Amino acid sequence: MKLLFAIFAMPSLFAQDPASWQVHGQTTLISQEHGPFTSPYQGANSLRPWQERATSFTVTLMTGVSLWRGGEFYLDGEGAAGKGVSGVLGLAGAPNGETYRVGDPAFHGSVVRAYLRQTLELGGERQNVEDDAHQLAGSTTSRRVVLTVGKFSVMDVFDNNSYSHDPRSQFFNWTLMGHGAWDYPADTRGYTWGFAAEGYWDRWALRYGRFAEPLEANQLAMDHGFARAHGEVVELEHGHTLAGQPGVIRVMGFRNTARMGDYREALAQAVPPEVTATRAYGRLKHGWGINAEQALTGDLGAFARWSWDDGKTETWAFTEVDRCATGGLSLKGTAWHRAGDRVGFAYVRNGLSPDHKAYLAAGGMGFLLGDSRLAYAPERIMEAYYAWALGKAFMASLDAQQVWNPGYNSDRGPVTLFALRLHAQF
Repeated sequence: MKLLFAIFAMPSLFAQDPASWQVHGQTTLISQEHGPFTSPYQGANSLRPWQERATSFTVTLMTGVSLWRGGEFYLDGEGAAGKGVSGVLGLAGAPNGETYRVGDPAFHGSVVRAYLRQTLELGGERQNVEDDAHQLAGSTTSRRVVLTVGKFSVMDVFDNNSYSHDPRSQFFNWTLMGHGAWDYPADTRGYTWGFAAEGYWDRWALRYGRFAEPLEANQLAMDHGFARAHGEVVELEHGHTLAGQPGVIRVMGFRNTARMGDYREALAQAVPPEVTATRAYGRLKHGWGINAEQALTGDLGAFARWSWDDGKTETWAFTEVDRCATGGLSLKGTAWHRAGDRVGFAYVRNGLSPDHKAYLAAGGMGFLLGDSRLAYAPERIMEAYYAWALGKAFMASLDAQQVWNPGYNSDRGPVTLFALRLHAQF
């Protein structure tokens, strides 16, 4: 009731005029490789056990314009080329967040974002908004409603984390970009159509969104039957201060429905099982996630995520993870007179549901995993990176990842991956 009263009582409902327009851009190149590792057998979707090297490249032009008071429109064009190691197969925690599972490494461009955002101010403390990608310079209030509709990434709005969210400048691994067990709605490149509503009230925020699902698992074409196939997510956020340092906790719940297959039905129908043969509308997948970040000093920050899904239906859009726990540290280089540099260290533990585990052990294939058999063990990953700031516009990073039980298989690995990342932005 207080929120409704504030909406109708505010003499100035809409945000102040921001800057009228903006243009930003970025380009990122990642070259990654691994050496030979122990592999007594492999399947069609296995990480290849011999030496591999793969390079990915993306370039993005990001534009924004103010339409009216509080109304903004954003349009992004993005091109991508290259590939990931083993065609982005064989690891639940894929090691390069800039790659996706496509068969053609040639350069392709597309419109990846085209959305309208409306901000309605409800009062409170006025806050400055700095110019950034998808953020026009201006100001807003600590109490506001933000509505977004169009094409964008669900992770643009949900599951943010200051230390572990962006593979172009932070950790590389997929399961460090966001909740590993959140099979978030997206096409192969990570974008979808839908809407999100956010309410901010000082240190609290509440978000809800509903988004289109792909027509087939991990494919570009989207299902136009929005009523029968969609993903829903709700997230509650609270900011706090601990020992004088800021922190945030986010709690999320999600539910997806699409023409997914059922692991248990597939196991009952054939050997080896084929989950795609059991696809039907009306399948549901639900789960939750907890996301925490805490500044420990002015330069050192810590983060952790925990997520879970029921794991009864096939993975549809993100990656084959049903239980995930991550944690790590991020340190600025102020102590060695390199304030723009960053050092990061993180640990990941990925797991499967009983149905998903039994399906892969029986020789079933997912869209990312399938060794033809399985000696199950949680997939564990350690990642460390150092990012050198080369002025305001350029960054170079070195990264190392150690993976135990790749694809949840204790018969294979461990494997070590090394990477070089070059990133420029304006």
